[in-house]
Amino acid sequence: MKVHAILNREGGTLRTTDLDLLTSVICDEFRLHGHEIEVVVLGSAEIGEEIRKQSLRGDLDVLMVGGGDGTVASAAGAVAGTSIALGLLPAGTMNLFARSLQIPLVLDQAVKALATGRVAEVDIASVNGDYFVHQFAVGLHARMVRTREKLDYASRFGKMWASVRAVGSAIQSRPSVELKLTVDGKLETIRTPAVAISNNVYGDGHVPFADDPQGGKLGIYLMRSSDRGAVLKLTVDMMRGAWKANENLTVAAADDIRIEYRGAKTKDRAVMDGELKDLARVSNVKIHRRGLKVLVPEEATFA
Repeated sequence: MKVHAILNREGGTLRTTDLDLLTSVICDEFRLHGHEIEVVVLGSAEIGEEIRKQSLRGDLDVLMVGGGDGTVASAAGAVAGTSIALGLLPAGTMNLFARSLQIPLVLDQAVKALATGRVAEVDIASVNGDYFVHQFAVGLHARMVRTREKLDYASRFGKMWASVRAVGSAIQSRPSVELKLTVDGKLETIRTPAVAISNNVYGDGHVPFADDPQGGKLGIYLMRSSDRGAVLKLTVDMMRGAWKANENLTVAAADDIRIEYRGAKTKDRAVMDGELKDLARVSNVKIHRRGLKVLVPEEATFA
């Protein structure tokens, strides 16, 4: 395979990683197994253009990226629907999409697993044509991310602590939004603190990620109570994978979801794969079955 790897020096855990050593490990491991590989290390401001340029190559088999959620989402969106596979080095905070793809979460182990891996096809979702690999959310999650981005953090653990503080602040304020939701043709008007839509339904008993990235369905999660205790309990239940037992959460699987929003503020009112986005007045969410090629470990069971 011909592989081009992009490492974001400012993204995720790579901020505190020896990138010269990691580059050597990647090159040595992939070349050992007969692959052609080139690795570039860039800053966040340069990543987007590099991803765009590489996604247009006709001779590339794998575009591999290491960085946070934004880097992964950008690369996935660029290669979705093309012949180029996405390679993912788990350098984010939670690495939820990497977990779905059964990629080891320790960087050197991930490199070895991908160097001997294979290409599989998995699902990817979109909002108004913009792709996401994990989740699109409105309400509480957007408030949390807006708060977290105002806090200083310089490491993975710093970001996790900032996230905890942001969750606390969001629960205190308990924002709610009024939405018209059309789920597979069925319309409901709802006022809710939070709605989230996932690329495949989350599995049980662990942090929220899809066990089957080829499941072919969107997951939709609606919070039915604005009570402070109920919101706190749901937040905890989601993080420990006990969301199915929460009486204030409605969960469904769908092919097609439409969200109509009439609130006064639209800027940074949504989150897509961990990044703040403006919330459109109408958001059409779809799943694209097997729309993304990915490099996964040889032993990945879903494939």
